[in-house]
Amino acid sequence: MISKNTIKLIHSLSQKKYRKKENLFLVEGDKNVTDALRSKIKVVHLLATKTFLNEQKTTAAKAIKITEVDEKEIKKASLLSTPQNCIALCEIPAQKKLPLKLEKNISLYLDGIQDPGNLGTILRISDWFGVEYVFCSPDTADIYNPKVVQASMGSICRANIVYSPFENISDLARVSNAEITGAFLDGKNIYEEAFAEKIMLVVGNEGNGIRKDVEARIGKKVMIPHFADTKDKAESLNVAVATGIICAEFRRRHSR
Repeated sequence: MISKNTIKLIHSLSQKKYRKKENLFLVEGDKNVTDALRSKIKVVHLLATKTFLNEQKTTAAKAIKITEVDEKEIKKASLLSTPQNCIALCEIPAQKKLPLKLEKNISLYLDGIQDPGNLGTILRISDWFGVEYVFCSPDTADIYNPKVVQASMGSICRANIVYSPFENISDLARVSNAEITGAFLDGKNIYEEAFAEKIMLVVGNEGNGIRKDVEARIGKKVMIPHFADTKDKAESLNVAVATGIICAEFRRRHSR
């Protein structure tokens, strides 16, 4: 049975101040929770149905505390409109330090991404395309927001994520011989422009794009061209979609 205090704690983790206070974040959904249990993330409390516990017996045993609950209890505690069979309370890992050098040929810098769904999707895209690091500006949304965790579909468990001012990241790119490449509406066509062997891809805020001080440190500007043949067309692409397209084009030309 889930206690009232536990339900109160679960609901409080929708807010950053309580995640920080408790040093916990929420993971929901069978796949996401299973990925968390299989990762290095510490699952402090697993609340799951008998079905989930039987199917994931070995994996579930990695949780520090396990409470068997029924579907009605899960629904009462969950932040989702259609919850599944489990909820996990996980310890927020210590902030990763900046690496001394980038080893792989693509990393990302997110300049002020605010929408949790976009951030989670970008983490999923990064996981798919083998992005080494996802660096985030200090004002980028919190990666432990439940909506980010949900949208990442487990990729948050595998991503190397570091929050840092861009000055530090540009210095890291320089010592790593990675060309800083930014996504702009007025950049050069990604299908015609050459990509360096190693890049730091910068994508900007959903409404305002990349900030001027960050833009000043970018070596190459690229854009995804329009293919619509009408004057009345979309002004821009969703930032997560644009990130996926650019990563795909980079990978088409450069393997790991």
